[in-house]
Amino acid sequence: MKLLKKITSIIISTRLTAILFLLFAAAMGIATFIENDFNTETSKALVFNTWWFNGILLLFIINFLGNIKRYRLLNKDKISILLLHFSFIIIILGAGITRYVSFEGIMPINEGETSSILLSDQKYIIIAVDDNHVEKTVEKKLLLAQNRIDGDRPFKIAFLDFVRGGNSFSIVDDFWGIPFEVSYLNYVPNAKSAFKESKSGESHLHFVESSGKERKDHYLKLGARLSFPEADVSFQNIKEGVVNIYYKGNDLYIKSHRELSFTVMATQQTGVVTPMIEQKLKIRTLYELGDFQFVVPSPVLKGNLVYEKAGSIDDYPLDMLKVNLNVNGESREVEVFGAKFFKGTPQKVTINNLNFTIAYGSKTMKLPFAIKLNDFILEKYPGSNSPKSFMSRLTIKSSEEAFDYDVFMNNVLDHNGYRLFQSSYDEAGGLEKTILSVNHDKIGTWVTYVGYMLLFSGLIMMLMSPTSFFSKQRKKLRKLKTSTLTIVLIFLGLLANAQSKSKEEKISVLETTRNIPIEYVDEFSKIILQDPGGRMKPMNTFGSELLRKLTKKDKLQDLSSDQVVLSLFCEPEKWKDVPMVFITKKNSRLRDKLGIPHEQKFAALSVFFDSNGRYVLADEVSKASKKKIKNKYEQSVMDVDGRVILLYLAIQGDLFKLIPLPNDDENTWLTIRDAKKREFTDSRLMTLVNTLTNYKVAIKRDKVQESNASELLLTLKDFQEKYGNDIIPSKNKVELELFYNKYDIFKNLFWQYMMSSLLLFVVVIISVFKDKSKIISILTKVAIAIVVLLFAYHTIGLIIRWYISGHAPWSNGYESMIYVAWATLFFGLVVGRKSGLTIASTTFVTSMILMVAHWNWMDPSIGNLVPVLDSYWLMIHVAIIVASYGPFAIGMILGMLTLLLFILKNKKNEKKLNKVISELTIINELALTIGLVMLTVGNFLGAIWANESWGRYWGWDPKETWALISIMVYAFIIHMRVVPGLRGKLKYNIASVFAFSAILMTYLGVNHLLSGLHSYAAGEAAPIPNEIIGWLIVSALLSLFAILKNRTMITS
Repeated sequence: MKLLKKITSIIISTRLTAILFLLFAAAMGIATFIENDFNTETSKALVFNTWWFNGILLLFIINFLGNIKRYRLLNKDKISILLLHFSFIIIILGAGITRYVSFEGIMPINEGETSSILLSDQKYIIIAVDDNHVEKTVEKKLLLAQNRIDGDRPFKIAFLDFVRGGNSFSIVDDFWGIPFEVSYLNYVPNAKSAFKESKSGESHLHFVESSGKERKDHYLKLGARLSFPEADVSFQNIKEGVVNIYYKGNDLYIKSHRELSFTVMATQQTGVVTPMIEQKLKIRTLYELGDFQFVVPSPVLKGNLVYEKAGSIDDYPLDMLKVNLNVNGESREVEVFGAKFFKGTPQKVTINNLNFTIAYGSKTMKLPFAIKLNDFILEKYPGSNSPKSFMSRLTIKSSEEAFDYDVFMNNVLDHNGYRLFQSSYDEAGGLEKTILSVNHDKIGTWVTYVGYMLLFSGLIMMLMSPTSFFSKQRKKLRKLKTSTLTIVLIFLGLLANAQSKSKEEKISVLETTRNIPIEYVDEFSKIILQDPGGRMKPMNTFGSELLRKLTKKDKLQDLSSDQVVLSLFCEPEKWKDVPMVFITKKNSRLRDKLGIPHEQKFAALSVFFDSNGRYVLADEVSKASKKKIKNKYEQSVMDVDGRVILLYLAIQGDLFKLIPLPNDDENTWLTIRDAKKREFTDSRLMTLVNTLTNYKVAIKRDKVQESNASELLLTLKDFQEKYGNDIIPSKNKVELELFYNKYDIFKNLFWQYMMSSLLLFVVVIISVFKDKSKIISILTKVAIAIVVLLFAYHTIGLIIRWYISGHAPWSNGYESMIYVAWATLFFGLVVGRKSGLTIASTTFVTSMILMVAHWNWMDPSIGNLVPVLDSYWLMIHVAIIVASYGPFAIGMILGMLTLLLFILKNKKNEKKLNKVISELTIINELALTIGLVMLTVGNFLGAIWANESWGRYWGWDPKETWALISIMVYAFIIHMRVVPGLRGKLKYNIASVFAFSAILMTYLGVNHLLSGLHSYAAGEAAPIPNEIIGWLIVSALLSLFAILKNRTMITS
């Protein structure tokens, strides 16, 4: 009994709760890196779908149920906490139903065809056995892990694979009393065959053919036969109607049923192989039979065929599963090939008079109704191949009814317990094919959704309930008095360390700069063009984006982007020798290759080509592009290559899509070069091409009154409005976009926020000496009012960007940064509205976020959304989840300030600083609680979005996983106050600082270190920024000194 009591007390202890939070978070974090290094299936096999991972979830449930009585959660005033924790039990149960009861798959349907068959999401091994009279089928669901990289087996992979029991499986059954067993031998994902020579191996004929587009190597064992469109080829297996290669004595001979021509590669001697007449096989000789060509490059080899993981999934999509088939004591090794959403190629084996058919891959499942694809509609962005949306027009047929339904992104079909989603499409071979995602999880989805609703209700009640910890902390905050001189001086010290970048050195004057009349520049800046992504924008926007991408500057010496783009359009050839391709300061190696001085910041387009017109970086780019993980030099080469291509296209005129193609259903716009190709078939285009050619001449005249440039440009404008009216933005929208570009709202807000926070701190310093001064009170209100006005200006800027782009301003890296800045200040004003220190701190953090948003690696340009993001769910999910980063940022900066206070404490100021520490800690707790609520709600709303968009509410994508990790980390911090040994303001503030690293990983790390649905880096890993490393070092030093000082204060 005592032992049972001890075990029970451990299981329901808050210490175990804390351990489970961290263990759960660590396991998920490891899994995301496994997925990045291997694949999603491996991360599921080694972590997410394992017994021990499920065990953590089970312990969470038991731990919570055991604490209901201990913390009196059934009391009326604790109902919000009960709901909150009980909701996670419901969510876990729903997830269990989804995993173990429900199923999903895809339905590929060609246009005009009808199907009721889906391919399962899970992979199976399917064994069919018969004796030519009766058949029996056995199947087993498999989840196999790739456990090696280039032959190496990392320790964490080996350990996790050992814990779960490896890939091993065994299927034991019988057929009419005859026992048989199928057991695991080996698994190779994306398998490609390779020949390993060995003296003890079997004899193989190396056979190289090119029946397809590429050379292919084959290794034929004795007795083997290969089939090709033109002919079959056999080795030591003489048959009629094939090309036979065989031994005769110690020599190889060839006999063919059809005439072969040959060319000896070394001597170019030619000849023929007469049908049905044997002759010696010539090594390294090209044999031809129509389009079928083959070579035997070497004598017979000794060795074995093995399978290894290929580098390209596209070229080798199939996995290889090797099993051992044992029937009543007699064994045979069988290799089967298949993949997810691929039925697999069955392998037939006869053993002990039983016929076995073994297949591996997705299994086919029949729906209780059929679906006909009447029409597949693909809409693209104007003038682009990028898809804007796609839709399947279906007819659903069952024994009871038949009806039509349109399925497209975010518009699903619910029928007979199944949900059908528009997943993808295929246009290969000119035949349109829709790919529908099918989900059969009605019970699991509703149970999970009930859990979500309880979760949201519990979180809202927790914030609103007057008896909750959150409300108690708010009341406690009101009783505390704010601010001291010491804390202000500390923060000003931080401000002093936040140095802006020094002014960059001026580059030499551009020799080709021309003084274009400003009237021309202004007129041209308002002309509309279509960018490569299909977005319609004024030339002013295009020019600023182009110059920023090329030079990382808003101006080129004393030239504005409007001047540059007009000159580029009119006299492109003169820009080849203008240094304007930015090269990062540290890349001296690249400058040496280009032959330019190390101190030169920009390179001209001409230096990238040698005297023969060859691209100097061709080899470097080729090498770098093939590597998934690039070093700094390789990444710099790729960045410069992108700028060179961009400038080249601009000089060629391929970026200036100014001319709408008349009466075009796709809303295509043309460059002058494109229009010239069509001008003989359309006189309207010929006229406009001539107009633009004359415009280029007219623009060169210095005196405006002597030029007709304005009239010529007006002709282009009228042409655009006549033939591009369907997609051309309104005059008001253009004017608003020009306003947005001119005032560069968010870039200017950086220094405006910085100055206002400095002003507020100065006022707080003075208030220490003039505590009841009316002037100081007025100045404080003025400083706060300035912050509020800037916040309003920030809000207006977001609204303008929303209107211009046509989608919510948080869909890419730059937009989410400016939105996080807005959310940070919003919560700072709400939570700390009575604390000047909190508002000043928050304003400073906001300025820092905006500063980061305008660093070189952020792209502020406005672009179109991909179809799945063009959804109201995006606005709800992303808005809430990204906004939660604001409170977490406040918690981090307040945590660092509090650690500074601990360091500066002494006997004289201890009482005063303890009061400030208490105030900041309470504000920190409130901020983290709000952040955790928002992150949790946002993350699970994202799950609803995913389910409504493509039928899966949780897929362990790295972004959603790291968001859940962040939830676990901050939930751990919130629970620290109930865990013995973890209580206390110092420990809490240290945790609030380092917890922000989980947010950084969620927001930036996933985007640039991992691959996934949410990644901006498109699978390309980036180094950890020096600024983050610096922050971690500073945070570690602050924590260390705060701990040491606190111990000193306690012992003295």
